[in-house]
Amino acid sequence: METLWFFIIVGFLAQVVDGALGMAYGVISNALLLTVGVPPAISSASVHFAEVFTTFISGFSHLKLGNVDKNLFKKLLIPGVIGGILGAYILTNIDGNKIKPFIGIYLLIMGIRILFKVFNMHKQSEEKITRRRHYSVLGLVGGFFDAIGGGGWGPIVTSTLVSDGKNPRKTIGSVNAAEFFVTVAEFFVTVAEVMAFIALLSQFNWSVIIGLIIGGSLAAPIAALVTKKIPAKVLMISLGCIITFLSVRMIVL
Repeated sequence: METLWFFIIVGFLAQVVDGALGMAYGVISNALLLTVGVPPAISSASVHFAEVFTTFISGFSHLKLGNVDKNLFKKLLIPGVIGGILGAYILTNIDGNKIKPFIGIYLLIMGIRILFKVFNMHKQSEEKITRRRHYSVLGLVGGFFDAIGGGGWGPIVTSTLVSDGKNPRKTIGSVNAAEFFVTVAEFFVTVAEVMAFIALLSQFNWSVIIGLIIGGSLAAPIAALVTKKIPAKVLMISLGCIITFLSVRMIVL
């Protein structure tokens, strides 16, 4: 029961950050599972299983609050799903132990990238960047690395669009809404490729998954509101430090 409560808290805090910044739930959850010895493919499937529930509630909450740019959502949706399917397929057809260090490095880069953005937020806002982005490529890359790393859709897509000058609130809401569909695609490809679904269920750490689902589901509606209340800089610094710490531990261990 203590373990379940612990992961409920983890899921809640991760989803608050994810809903507020458009990133964090998958990265933190996946890093945590890998650090306790869960194989990469099973870890990715477990995280995405929980995210099927949390991303739906999060996306719906942002939609109801008017945080979703429907045009941006449509441009990211299909490429993101394709990238997620490709990433999930590759992840389940290679030796997980061989790619674990690379996933750790990837997560470390994500952590450093987030911290780097914190110290450049003021400069970027002054420059008023209006760079145009090929959304199909961005969605494809974001979905691919999200499946490979078990979290990355938010850090890649949200941070890139915001740095390009997109409205942060609309970007976060749109990315969160699209993430549900990307997550569903990744999960079912992973399930189909790893093993029979029943066999996969036996390997899930249900205390982790149930805790993440409960905590994330409770936090999702709140997260859509705190987007307007909590300073983004504080959340991003905390997120960057947590991801960096977990990724370094994963690489070393």
